[in-house]
Amino acid sequence: MKKSCLYLVGAGPGDPEMITLKAIRALEQADAILYDALANVDLLNYAKPGCHLEFVGKRFGCHYLSQQEINDRIVELGYLHKRVVRLKGGDPFVFGRAQEEIEAAESVGMNIEIIPGISSALAVAATNRIPLTCRGINESFWVTTGTKANGEISEDIQWAARSSATVVILMAMSKLETIMDLFCQNGKQDTPVAIIQNGTRPDEKKVFGTVKDIVFRCEAATMSNPAIILIGEVVALHPEKIRQLIENQHITT
Repeated sequence: MKKSCLYLVGAGPGDPEMITLKAIRALEQADAILYDALANVDLLNYAKPGCHLEFVGKRFGCHYLSQQEINDRIVELGYLHKRVVRLKGGDPFVFGRAQEEIEAAESVGMNIEIIPGISSALAVAATNRIPLTCRGINESFWVTTGTKANGEISEDIQWAARSSATVVILMAMSKLETIMDLFCQNGKQDTPVAIIQNGTRPDEKKVFGTVKDIVFRCEAATMSNPAIILIGEVVALHPEKIRQLIENQHITT
């Protein structure tokens, strides 16, 4: 193999302007780009003429290619091109299976360069004015996925449900009811919750509620993937949540 390089590039949370200058340079110089479903396709406009563009996206219930097939494509393109960009939504190292792709590329002698991206776990909360930490309310936050590789609920969610930390859950809408039940079992039924779909994009959609009623509110609003789940007292600091609280107080008085 001629010496080629795999660039693992974070595309950010969805807004095409939330990408680093270094990532843009990698896209401009790429000979081939493999991009995910969560990477904004507008970013492909940075590709040079003749660059090979290939969609390899995965979403719940609809895998265009398996992870092994993606690994194989990285290797195949490494034989053909000098610079191969793997463009991933958010950050490559936050539930992005980056290590598997690194190992595949290194097995055939490809160089590796990591270009971090802004994770939706951070950006979607921030752009919605929900602080993940706030003095006097909490001292930490969890970021976890909804399920393990075998489809079962992650044990980390069970631990998170017992803490006072803000909990950010990615890729978990299919398990929303089960997850809320876990929080209820730990006395968190009145804890504020936000569900934000397509965060930072023009079609962003959000629903606010509590652990005990968020499932009903999501069903009424027909929420779906891709979305993040935010659980914690800091959610109450969002302006819309404050407005709901004031309206409820007026109703009860």
